Amino acid sequence: MNRHLVKEVETVFLTPAEQHSFISSTLVKEVARLHGDVSEFVDSRVAEALTAHYSS
Repeated sequence: MNRHLVKEVETVFLTPAEQHSFISSTLVKEVARLHGDVSEFVDSRVAEALTAHYSS
């Protein structure tokens, strides 16, 4: 979008260390929907519920 708005501007993304980054619930649900492992991001009960929900 930045390039679309101002073609002369160069954009650089700096990603933080994982312990300082935000992970949205939408992203967690998308990973679960695609049968990915979300156990590092949510409580084990939540991970189990998401797995059950998206396995049917």
